[in-house]
Amino acid sequence: MVQNPPDLRPDLAPRAQLGDTRRDGQPSIGMVSLGCPKALVDSERILTRLRAEGYGISPDYSGADAVIVNTCGFLDSAKAESLEAIGEALKENGKVIVTGCLGADPEYITGVHPKVQAVTGPHQYEQVLDAVHDVVPPDPDPFVDLLPASSVSLTPRHFSYLKISEGCNHKCKFCIIPDMRGRLVSRPHNAVIREAEKLVEAGVQELLVISQDTSAYGVDFKRGVPPGTRPMDKPITALARDLGQLGAWVRLHYVYPYPHVREIIPLMADGLILPYLDIPFQHAHPETLKRMARPAAAERTLDRIAEWRDICPDITLRSTFIVGYPGETEGEFQTLLDWLDEAQLDRVGCFQYENVDGARSNDLPDHVPEEVKQERWDRFMEKAQAISEAKLAAKVGQVMDVIVDDVDEDGIATCRTKADAPEIDGNLFIDEGAEALKPGQIVKVEVDEAGEYDLWGRLV
Repeated sequence: MVQNPPDLRPDLAPRAQLGDTRRDGQPSIGMVSLGCPKALVDSERILTRLRAEGYGISPDYSGADAVIVNTCGFLDSAKAESLEAIGEALKENGKVIVTGCLGADPEYITGVHPKVQAVTGPHQYEQVLDAVHDVVPPDPDPFVDLLPASSVSLTPRHFSYLKISEGCNHKCKFCIIPDMRGRLVSRPHNAVIREAEKLVEAGVQELLVISQDTSAYGVDFKRGVPPGTRPMDKPITALARDLGQLGAWVRLHYVYPYPHVREIIPLMADGLILPYLDIPFQHAHPETLKRMARPAAAERTLDRIAEWRDICPDITLRSTFIVGYPGETEGEFQTLLDWLDEAQLDRVGCFQYENVDGARSNDLPDHVPEEVKQERWDRFMEKAQAISEAKLAAKVGQVMDVIVDDVDEDGIATCRTKADAPEIDGNLFIDEGAEALKPGQIVKVEVDEAGEYDLWGRLV
């Protein structure tokens, strides 16, 4: 039996898996995509534009004329991983173009790797294309290449990330994302729906809605919700309702717990979108939240959770937390553990506080020793694991819909329930009778075994 590790980092994503057919003489580009799903969407857009210009896409260093490294700069450990990936690309290929969040500070990159060809910041698509043109000039075959290109996907065909906005208006002291990606800029409602429609038409069964702050979508619109939607709706509610009409699973990520999130919960109860909310609570003690420069109404979040569950009893709540934030006392940490006991969240991630170059939290007093951070992380994860194990045990005997992600050579199917997002949550495994299943199928399964993070079941 296979289980997911309990310490998945919330700021890391798997490297891109690429594949393409290359004609003779065709210039080809490789891509290393690091960081969160939002960065993965940026990588997909860059590669889609390049393929439309006649470039091939190489799945390895040796077949590429140049390599783009899309970096992450969220934490110092993520920066280190980005620098390591750049160094590997330089060693294996030699021609490297850097983009992404870490590219917002070009001197930081060139100071370590002066031989990179170019450095661009996050979502600077045109600058990336210009850099590629300079390093590897395009050489399209007008009879083969210059045709309308279908989008390049770096995820399996049956699910896709759908980015609805860029940037963030929050000023959390531990985060430099707004400095790198700017203030919130929402994509037009109709543009998001058109992209979603195309994805569903291409066979996508699950849309994963992402942004820096999903519940703030549309607050920058001058006229509120688009024509034809309910005038009392917030833009995110109108968008979720329209996405729910497309026939695919719709999963919401990075939803801050604003009061208007309540409007979305009835859509989950009615089956329009998945009963799943990914909410970055980060902590529970008011003083810790205040030092983070986040809303400090921890008591109200418990009230809202109770209200959401009253409207939609099947709702799954996932969140991430920081332990060892500067100034965090044992009493504040204990408040977090007590809050977790009461909240009973279904899916929980946790990471230890790290200084990030440029973050205001670096200057806070009373930084927590590393050994204390580790000890608190261990205690937090022990409690979260026990909650997860009890919640999953309660699912034994239930019949539920699952989506198939993979079937291995031994005929074991790796699936996900509506409560599981890809890469970050648990799985449901089918050990028998799954040989004929295909990725993207949605099948009914009776759960017959539960672990700490994963389920096992049989087809019904």
